[in-house]
Amino acid sequence: MDTETVQNTLMDTRDCAHPKCVVCSSDNSGGLHLKFDVDGDGSVWSTFQCDENFEGYPGIMHGGVISSILDGAMGNCMFARGQATVTVEMTTRFRHPVVIGKKATVSAKITRVSHPLYLLEAEIIQDGKVKATAKGKYYDRPELINSD
Repeated sequence: MDTETVQNTLMDTRDCAHPKCVVCSSDNSGGLHLKFDVDGDGSVWSTFQCDENFEGYPGIMHGGVISSILDGAMGNCMFARGQATVTVEMTTRFRHPVVIGKKATVSAKITRVSHPLYLLEAEIIQDGKVKATAKGKYYDRPELINSD
């Protein structure tokens, strides 16, 4: 499948399964509004501004928000396949603080498929440095895609 088709699949599946998601929906006024793009290898990425509304300690993004961004990236990686999944396990490693007021990029990829389970990895990079990583297990839930 070409990248444009996969990108459209990601957006259609996301809009159907996650219409008000705090990470990736533009319809959530209090959300992060991350827009994920697809690479040719099926991975996804998004560049975002680290806004002070999501601060934990002064000048540093809250760890829960960081985990949510990583989880959202892995979920959007599954949306690019036209699949809705739920997180069943996730491990986050905070390597360095994500600094408020600077752009960062999150990316995610599938590392193993054992249907109905999928293993994914994600990372946040800021200023050329890996700031946080995550590994997650996701369970296929096709019924979550509302096809009204």
